[in-house]
Amino acid sequence: MAKQKRENRTITIDFKDEATYHHLCQDGQAFIEFVVAFIMSLGFQLKHKCSCPGGFALTRHSHYIRVRLGGLVIWRLECKECGAVFTILPHFVLRYSGIKPVTAKKALLATHGGLSLEWSATLFNLYPMSIYRLVCAFGRTTLVTVLTRCQLPLPRYLLADEKHSYCLTQKVYLPTIVQGRVIWHVGYTEAKSADAFEASYAPFQQATQTVEPAYQPQGILTDGFESTRKSLHHLFPASLLGNCLRHATNRVSSKLKSVPQAVRDTFSQQFYDLFEDRTIPKANQIRSLGQKLRRFVEKVGHIAGQANGERIRQWIARKKAGWYVLCRNPELPATSTLLDQAHNALDRKLFMMKGFHHPKGSQLQFLNGLALLYNFVPYQRRAKNADKCGVEVQGGKLPTNDWFLNLQILTSGGFL
Repeated sequence: MAKQKRENRTITIDFKDEATYHHLCQDGQAFIEFVVAFIMSLGFQLKHKCSCPGGFALTRHSHYIRVRLGGLVIWRLECKECGAVFTILPHFVLRYSGIKPVTAKKALLATHGGLSLEWSATLFNLYPMSIYRLVCAFGRTTLVTVLTRCQLPLPRYLLADEKHSYCLTQKVYLPTIVQGRVIWHVGYTEAKSADAFEASYAPFQQATQTVEPAYQPQGILTDGFESTRKSLHHLFPASLLGNCLRHATNRVSSKLKSVPQAVRDTFSQQFYDLFEDRTIPKANQIRSLGQKLRRFVEKVGHIAGQANGERIRQWIARKKAGWYVLCRNPELPATSTLLDQAHNALDRKLFMMKGFHHPKGSQLQFLNGLALLYNFVPYQRRAKNADKCGVEVQGGKLPTNDWFLNLQILTSGGFL
């Protein structure tokens, strides 16, 4: 019989400084009151057992000593109702790691900024694998869980794409979901079939349904790739699937054969202009999208030849349903530019970490960790949203002003 995996109920608490923590350890009642007050200030709930009504009826359970941290005492608290045990970790200690948070913060910031693991490790006198494991440690918690703890509502409109990267010399696919400046999901698969993508997107669906059982996004923008559309349609049958206009515009140019590049560029721009009034109420539009597409096909056939016109007509017939979705839902983004920016930021890290992004590694945890850095590291000083992170830009609420401490708290296993 397989041994049941122990539930992770570790909680990171900000004690402000080490002296305060050591002082509170001398008074059990004061320690418990401080922990409860901190959790209530965050607005979080503890992860009790299923039969427990919840609440903060805690008592001292036990303690143990971290020898490698100079004999630091770590407390455990127990729920009086269900017996769930919570390990209280001070902010100056990382779970299952001997790296000091100050050093870890600098190393991850250097990694996020563009340095490879090797250079980041050299600068801060660490092993490169230690930084890799630190990223994976944060990535054990799903992105949906972390973002909903920041009071971000589940997104109504999604950008989904199957970006590709390389694991050593092997091409792999990273099914990614983005809303605004926040990555909500990133997966990993070696195949590009609909079944493989569905298996990769499924954890996002499962995580959202634990928060809202009937969750269905109103619209999802894709690049039109059939495997992506089929997988998302199966997972979210009530959601409308739109096609990215930027991908379609580039596709127009590639569909035209034996035509000068200047003519291709002109047709690409004219195709994109067909959708410039999609945000105008339908009653005020002079012509419908179907009429515009037919006139566009006629113009291509007249200037570029009937063969090119027929090729464009057949392509439009296959893809126009996704463009009609954009016209009926003006709030749905028309292009996947924000998703491309997010993936390019991840891909730069993966390119510099090929020695660690290996077939036997923890790909999903590693990618989740990189996505968390993308979501929580503040933008640089001269950026449009300087000193804010992607979560704050989207309207999320963070526990503290320290992005690394926020990661510690929000990825704790003891919170709901």
